[in-house]
Amino acid sequence: MKKIAVIFGTTVVLSLAYAAEQAHWPAPYRPFKGEYTIYSGELGDQQSPTRDDRKLSFIIEGQPAKDVFNAMPPDNKQTCSGEKGARSRSKGNVWCTFDPGDGYTCYFGFDLKTGRSIAGGIC
Repeated sequence: MKKIAVIFGTTVVLSLAYAAEQAHWPAPYRPFKGEYTIYSGELGDQQSPTRDDRKLSFIIEGQPAKDVFNAMPPDNKQTCSGEKGARSRSKGNVWCTFDPGDGYTCYFGFDLKTGRSIAGGIC
């Protein structure tokens, strides 16, 4: 019985220490809503996923997309939108846009067969 009490006490202390550490973590995870698709082929010609070809594309919008957009300056020289005030930023396979009418959107993806980063959106 003493062993169980010691194990329980240790677990409680470690759990409290972990919770306290998380409260002071300078870069906490934040929830977000988004959309995704699993497909084969290319982004412009998506097909149903196959056994040998599966890719994953994510789209996030709103404040999370704005946070990513602001974390990756500078703006690209060209945008896909002809709308006045439209902006675009990209680094590697992460692409974010700002359109005055639609707000912030980011795209990124992964090849599920290789695990490699791929583009998640096209212009």
